[in-house]
Amino acid sequence: MNKLNELKENFAKLSPFFVALGDEKRQKIILRLMEDRACQGLQVPDLIEASGLSRPAVSHHLKVLKNANIVDYRREGTKNFYYLTHELGEINKLKQLIEQIIDFTEKSE
Repeated sequence: MNKLNELKENFAKLSPFFVALGDEKRQKIILRLMEDRACQGLQVPDLIEASGLSRPAVSHHLKVLKNANIVDYRREGTKNFYYLTHELGEINKLKQLIEQIIDFTEKSE
């Protein structure tokens, strides 16, 4: 496979991750979760306060972030606590993609 096709394929694979990261509201949620130094997880009301969004909107954004493997949750009784995953798979793929872009660009000059 040539380098350009490989780049196209890798962009396509990372598309859900890009979509999840690209929204400013989701970025606010991610940043708020990053502030949770104890890593206990935050509930939706905490994220409503941080983002200024409604409960359904926060829930929608959390679903997108969960589908992109950025956020996960744990349940205690009837309460859900959301936290950033410690899974670096998508981040490592993004890092590799950036390295491929740099390599492609440098060889094109």
